[in-house]
Amino acid sequence: MSEQLPNLIEEVIQQTTPQSVINDASTVIAQSDEKELALLLESLPIEERIALWETIADKRKLDVLIEMRSDPREILIESTDATLWDTLFVDIEAEDLLELADSLPQKLLAQAYAAMDKVQKSYFIQANEYTEGEIGHWASHAFLVLPQNAKVRDGLRLIRRDIPRHCDLIFLTNRSGQFSEAVPIALLHTQPEHVPLVDIALDDISVINDKESCLIAAKQVQLSGYGALPIVDENQQLLGRLDVTTAAELSFEEYERQLMATAGMDEDEDLFAPVKKSAQNRAVWLGINLLTAFLASAFIGMFEATLQQVVALAVLMPVVASMGGIAGSQTLTLIIRGLALNQVSPANVGALLSKELKVGGLNGIIWALVIGVVAVFWFGDPMLGVVIGLAILLNIIAAATAGIFVPVILDKLKIDPALSGSVILTTVTDIVGFVAFLGLGTLFLL
Repeated sequence: MSEQLPNLIEEVIQQTTPQSVINDASTVIAQSDEKELALLLESLPIEERIALWETIADKRKLDVLIEMRSDPREILIESTDATLWDTLFVDIEAEDLLELADSLPQKLLAQAYAAMDKVQKSYFIQANEYTEGEIGHWASHAFLVLPQNAKVRDGLRLIRRDIPRHCDLIFLTNRSGQFSEAVPIALLHTQPEHVPLVDIALDDISVINDKESCLIAAKQVQLSGYGALPIVDENQQLLGRLDVTTAAELSFEEYERQLMATAGMDEDEDLFAPVKKSAQNRAVWLGINLLTAFLASAFIGMFEATLQQVVALAVLMPVVASMGGIAGSQTLTLIIRGLALNQVSPANVGALLSKELKVGGLNGIIWALVIGVVAVFWFGDPMLGVVIGLAILLNIIAAATAGIFVPVILDKLKIDPALSGSVILTTVTDIVGFVAFLGLGTLFLL
């Protein structure tokens, strides 16, 4: 599907509605899973997206919507006939509705909730007691569980039923529903049927706290060596599980969120969102960037007389700013990842600062020499080479320092460093770089 996608997009866009194109698309649709169909629909302009959406079988539409990003599926939800939703919501589960909740209008959300059975409704209510950033919100209730006093024969009987995906453990609970132990399914076939399951249970199985962040919980599962881990509350009540597929999806979503946040954008933004909506979403970020640019310009204005007398300084200013910006973004990215994984704490910030200052100092000296030599050969002024070399060194060291403290401080203030860190860092490196360069130029070149 991934290889066919560009060609299919081209055919649909060029020919829009001819029956031959729809037939070709229908063939691909029949051979593709829901993830691939979601990707195809997100890749098409709105008119073509809606046209292809209508060719998908009703029984598959809900699963396709679940796999899509929020913004592009909202358009399809709006275009779907209101009379069709009763059919689409048949057998909907709590996990499905949790994925769709942000995109559904209140009326459809209530309709979907009403379509669920009593058990699924209770799961949905339980999940909404948590924020979307807490793993309890995404706990899966598809797992195998037996009482603590069960025997191997009970386990063998249990696994004759449908086994959920990535299920290699049977969870054991006491009479109060508290998680106690886990038994590998593979061991059931090697033990006599009368053996208690607790006798062959794992000694080192880790559990996930329901309040844990999604990224930390996902990492815990991925490193566990098991297909899934149990999720428990503060009283050790077994709430559900997190499997490796969901863990991978949560990790990817977090990575994508951070990537888009560096540009002030939402990871759910539609490729073909209406122009007005896209412009509105990006306007705030552009406005903030404009303010920081004016701030940097104000500091440059303080050295207007210097720039008028030494034009070479104006030519080399972007070099100083860009070197500091790149060096700072490297440190910033490293620290943001560490914060997301709970690897950065007050206990090791000092060691991190020391290490990054050493890295910044070493790179600063190397590149200060390189750029200084280039400036000397370019403008024929040795003192200009010294000035820009010192400015590069100072700015890279400042960038390393800011790259540590900006995300740490933002995190303490409960502000997402992935969203705001890059703007603040760029402002710091621009101002420090310009002031250092132009200030040194004023001292040594005039």
